Amino acid sequence: MPLEQSVRTIRMLRDLLPPWAHERIGPAPAQPSYVADDGFPAEMSVNWSGRHPELRVLFDSLGHDVVWPGESVFRTRRLDHVRETFTPRAGRPSPAPLWHSIAWRPPSGVVHKTYFGLYSWPHVQREAAVAEAMARLGLAAAWTETRRRVENVEGDREIEFFAVDLTDDAQARVKIYYRNHEAGLDAVDRLAAVALHHDAQRAQAAYRTLTGGDAGAGEAALSCLAFRSGVDRAAESTTYLRLPALAPDDLEAVERTAALLHDQGIDPGRFRTLVAALAPGPLAGSRGVLELVSFRAADRRGDVTTYFRFPVYDRPPPSPLSPVDLA
Repeated sequence: MPLEQSVRTIRMLRDLLPPWAHERIGPAPAQPSYVADDGFPAEMSVNWSGRHPELRVLFDSLGHDVVWPGESVFRTRRLDHVRETFTPRAGRPSPAPLWHSIAWRPPSGVVHKTYFGLYSWPHVQREAAVAEAMARLGLAAAWTETRRRVENVEGDREIEFFAVDLTDDAQARVKIYYRNHEAGLDAVDRLAAVALHHDAQRAQAAYRTLTGGDAGAGEAALSCLAFRSGVDRAAESTTYLRLPALAPDDLEAVERTAALLHDQGIDPGRFRTLVAALAPGPLAGSRGVLELVSFRAADRRGDVTTYFRFPVYDRPPPSPLSPVDLA
């Protein structure tokens, strides 16, 4: 970015982040988040498709109310349609943690997204909340058809997140995230194929580049099914592979990701430059800076997103839960 644009972007991000963004980072998280394994409440990702990459920042609200500057009536209404569904007022065991995402692809405007974390609830409560939220958004039929198809795919999985794009764009999505358990690449691809738009051949080639040729999807691969108005089932799908479970270190993870970008017709130079700026030391000696890589085999070529975690704290938060996101 040119310097002037970079300064404006930093100012914008500071204005959008919740109150905790201005607190000093200590030796341990005062309130651990499950965004990252060490309890830090934010991650950064970049989608590399198109002429200009899209920068995303995902963060945990940690109980703070987040009000977007210039928030439109549509955005407020869209979120309010489903917000109560994920609270005890609707019979849920606890309020769902709220994560938010800021996505910006120059020269377009900023897009906001909100994620409801369902990972601490019993499975029956997750299913009930998702069904109610989809009905409120006019997507009940699409969810019923998609869920029927998902249940026909063998494998052990669970719903972890429900997300909405807060925009009035015709392509605005509602997203449902599954965590897969001990899945192979064939299994995660069959789940991805539940979506209307999915190129299995492209997807399988991309997965194998990231796994180094192995058939396993690694630990806790994620599958996101995205819904759009007017489509009778999930419109598209994204598969997220956790690189620390697939590569011995960040160096190998970066090399495999660079190879995938090159295969997709994307110059990996900017990706390598970004990694070098974020890594705390030699890539061969680190693991988890490049946490996730996702691939969407729909209409857009080169739809690859890289997710970066910041090694802030020396030890993990005091909990067995550590779900991963996604923007």
